[in-house]
Formats: sequence, structure tokens, C-alpha cells
Amino acid sequence: MGYYIPVEQGVNLYVEDINPNGRKTIVFIHGWPLNHKQFEYQYNVLPAMGYRCIGIDWRGFGKSDKPISGYTYNRLADDIRMVIDALQLDDFVLVGHSTGGAIAIRYMSRYNGKGVSNLILVDAAAPTGFTAETADKLLKETYNDRPNMLQGITNEFFFQYITHSFAEWFKQLGLQAASWSTASVIILLRDENVAADLSAINTPTIIIHGVHDQVIPFTQAQKLHEKIKHSHLIPFYYSGHGGFWEERDKFNHLLLEILS
Repeated sequence: MGYYIPVEQGVNLYVEDINPNGRKTIVFIHGWPLNHKQFEYQYNVLPAMGYRCIGIDWRGFGKSDKPISGYTYNRLADDIRMVIDALQLDDFVLVGHSTGGAIAIRYMSRYNGKGVSNLILVDAAAPTGFTAETADKLLKETYNDRPNMLQGITNEFFFQYITHSFAEWFKQLGLQAASWSTASVIILLRDENVAADLSAINTPTIIIHGVHDQVIPFTQAQKLHEKIKHSHLIPFYYSGHGGFWEERDKFNHLLLEILS
């Protein structure tokens, strides 16, 4: 079931709600520059086992509206809060990947973890995001040849082999975003961070991170583990930035353990 939820005047987010009557709910926040479909290999498994999966496209990405502004951690966290309130969610598992992990961290800090029973951070772009050098390179590529920039991201994303067909599908997820929102989030990752939010998280937290991650180094996960109370770091030894696919059986099993 897919529908739109207004988060501010003129801005509606697309939400995919799979198995709405499931016995427990998982909310997925995708990474840059993708959309909710990146979690296809979770949606294939978890709803069939009786769980409700909710995938949210950020503003500017996937099927959501694409305003020219609003690409800050505060506003993106507020958008998530609007969806959670609209759906009257409580006692749910919150999964955030990459920049989605940073958005989840800001949500936890800004709203005292409202409704979240467990937090799962996957290759999170936290405590910090892109260096100025990386961001400026990606911005230049985005403004001049966005498809080629996305191809480069795809090439760095995975440690394990991916087929040409998979790589093309993955790149197309990024192309569904607006170019201006793609660029705005690069700037966000350069100019903002969530380091100050970590001490406010009191919810049990699992940190999953690929040891071969070339996008967000594994050392970032170690810093998160040091700063977040009640956290548990689980290295994915055969993954880069995409453990949700590269080690999907292990990833899904961890989710099932938390849900049971």
C-alpha cells in the first residue's frame, strides 16, 4: 500500500506501507541518494513473516515531492516525525542507513526517541558525513554529469560483486531524486553533523557497519559505539556500504531477533 502524507504546505512524502496489519512495525529511512526501494531485500522477507514494513522517501527523493528547500537534519527529522504521527506509530523499530542513519539520530535527539523501541544504524553517516574535499568533488560531478556521479557512487558502494543489471537498477534509484535535492544533501553532509546528538540517545541501539565501507569508514561506527549508550556494534566482514544487500541473510536475521 502506497500513499502520500503532507509534512508541510505543498510538500508530501511518499510512504510504502507493506502488511499494515503486521504484529510489529519497522520504519526504514533510506540513504543518499536512494529511496525506500533500497530495502527491497528486506520487504521480500519480513512482511511474509508477519511484520509491518514502512519505507519513507525523503523530500526530494523517490516518489516524494521535491521542494527546493528543507534539506537540513532538523527538517528531515521533522518530516519523519510527521509521518510517525500521521500513522500513529508506537513501539516500532527504526532503521536508518547512511544519511538516513544521521536523520534517525537527529530524530532520536530532537524528539526524545518518541515511539522507538529499538534503533538500528546501518553504515550511518555519523557522527560526521563528507569531508569538504569529497563533497566539493561530488557537487561538481552532480552539477555537470549526475548519472556519471551516481555510477561512481555505485562502484564504491559494494564490496561484493554486483551484476551490471543490479548496478543499473541501483543507479536508477538515485536518478529518481531531483538534482537539486541530490546536491543539497551533499552540502548537508559537508556542513552539518550529528555528533552532539549522540549522548541524548537512550534507546537500545544496534550499529551495523561494513568493514570494507569506502563511503563512510568503519572508524565512524566505532565512534558511534563509544558515544551512544546501550549500543552494540556488529561488524559486517563481507560488506562495503551495502550490508542490507551484501549480507542480507545476516541483516534480516538480526532484524528478526530484535522483532521477536
